[in-house]
Amino acid sequence: MILIDYLLSYLKGTVKCLINKIEIMRTKRFKKFSNTQRISASTIIAILFLSMSTAIAQETWKTVPGHLMTKWAKEVTPENVHQEYPRPMMVRDNWQNLNGLWDFTFSRQDRNHKGYDRKILVPFPIESALSGLKETVGALKRSWYKRTFKLESNTANKRVLLHFGAVDWESFVYINGKLVGSHYGGYDPFSFDITDYLNEDGEQEIEVIVWDPGDYGTQATGKQSNDARSIWYTSVTGIWQTVWLEYVPEQYISKLKITPEVDNKKVRIDVSGIHLEDSY
Repeated sequence: MILIDYLLSYLKGTVKCLINKIEIMRTKRFKKFSNTQRISASTIIAILFLSMSTAIAQETWKTVPGHLMTKWAKEVTPENVHQEYPRPMMVRDNWQNLNGLWDFTFSRQDRNHKGYDRKILVPFPIESALSGLKETVGALKRSWYKRTFKLESNTANKRVLLHFGAVDWESFVYINGKLVGSHYGGYDPFSFDITDYLNEDGEQEIEVIVWDPGDYGTQATGKQSNDARSIWYTSVTGIWQTVWLEYVPEQYISKLKITPEVDNKKVRIDVSGIHLEDSY
């Protein structure tokens, strides 16, 4: 109800402002204005749509107040969050950032969810203020993420790779309702080739299901704790590094290992690739 009241109030003010502008233009002999000065019905609709979209985005996410913020944290928005290229090696121009607002919900660890009922700002952990949630998760809950996207590149004769900088801890990844793969580990990046799971055109859907037992499990957790105090840190759960797509050729380099040989004044480079022929 708060969201609906906010939107109605926002749109009411926007419409009133537009009506006033139109009335002013009419009094100045609107017909004598050039085409670039006229306000058409489609322009009014576009402005209303933009205003409504902005209002919804602002209402569905905001930093949880009451916490110390750096000047950089204060500048974070769903539109500008971590837009830099996420990998320090093998930089490729043809990539797409999937950070931003995702649909989100919780369920019991052993149950399905009952519908997405909130938003989360990826890639901030659920326990952080910047995620918009700052909630304790624990071993008894499962976290669900979902968003849609459109491919920004022509995928003919290309492969589409889906990368996760890090997800803590157990994650299952679905594309358009089909399981692509799973990963266990909270600190390391991982990726999947999702080419064969994509729709031919239109929107694509990604869903990520995460479970993190925290220090109740047997995995490495460092100083994270479900009971943060003293020298123990608040747990980190869910997606906490950039999510992104990479468009690559059918044959591509997947890994480089660079070893300096100081005594010989040389550098050894080992190249790993996908679908590479012996001629390479």
